[in-house]
Amino acid sequence: MVEESGKDTSELEQLGQETLDAAERLEQSIQEVYAEIPETENLEDFEKMAEELRETAGKLAKAGTQVFTVSDELSTRCRDTRQQRRKRKIIAAAPANGTIDLKEREGNHFAKGLGIYKLLLICFIGSFAGVVVELMWCLIRNGYLESRSGLVYGPFNLLYGAGAVALTVCLYQFRNRSGWISFLGGMLVGTVVEYLCSWGQELLFGSRSWDYSAMPFNLNGRVCLLYSVFWGVLGVFWIKDLYPRMAQLILKIPNKIGKILTIAVTVFLIFNSVVSLLAVDRWSERVAGQAPSNSLEELLDERFPNERMESIYANMDF
Repeated sequence: MVEESGKDTSELEQLGQETLDAAERLEQSIQEVYAEIPETENLEDFEKMAEELRETAGKLAKAGTQVFTVSDELSTRCRDTRQQRRKRKIIAAAPANGTIDLKEREGNHFAKGLGIYKLLLICFIGSFAGVVVELMWCLIRNGYLESRSGLVYGPFNLLYGAGAVALTVCLYQFRNRSGWISFLGGMLVGTVVEYLCSWGQELLFGSRSWDYSAMPFNLNGRVCLLYSVFWGVLGVFWIKDLYPRMAQLILKIPNKIGKILTIAVTVFLIFNSVVSLLAVDRWSERVAGQAPSNSLEELLDERFPNERMESIYANMDF
């Protein structure tokens, strides 16, 4: 198989050189055509020639892009595998994405590829892991722990889960490509997700959990260049390190219970999200001085008073 691939590569390299030689000969012959144009009344043949050349150039450009993509992916797979082997001697290294792809195919895993089961599990794990990381960052930076949860039950924040899913969906096809592609993709995806979440929160509840108005190059205080760059770095770290680790963890879940477990945690997140939306909405009404108008609002006032909501959403301002 390697010998056949090497043979194909050599033939392709030879074809590329022949194409370059042909292009040089064409350029020289076209110089003679330039001299004929001023003396020719009917230019339709020359215009047709130009159109054919443009079509040929488009095909060559497409072929060049395909060859570059294959070359970049091949070198990236080799580099990722080499790094995995090197790191394994020192620390627990993240598996190469190519290794994950192979294990998912061979085992016919219930969450292989980019299926719905894997995305739901990534959302759940990301919602939890994001809160833990931010809690640790708050402790290191400020010296105390402060809630970063986005849901009323447990340390979960769907912003991180949605971000993890968005990064996975958008960067999955580039998981075996160079890191700069993941960096640009992470910048774009993270910035869009952050802006939409901020806009949606203000639209629904009239509140904000972050404001970058004091930061340079910000857009309506919802996003800024610095954090967009952070999203880009996270994109590379996510698809090259965190995603394969997470996929490796998911691979350990047996097929028989995997689907049931995924459905169970998804139902929990949906229930948790609905209750959280109702609780935050009622909280905003209490802040505005509105008394409960039905038994559900009375129950929400009893179960989720201002003190509890303030401890959960420590940075929310109405």
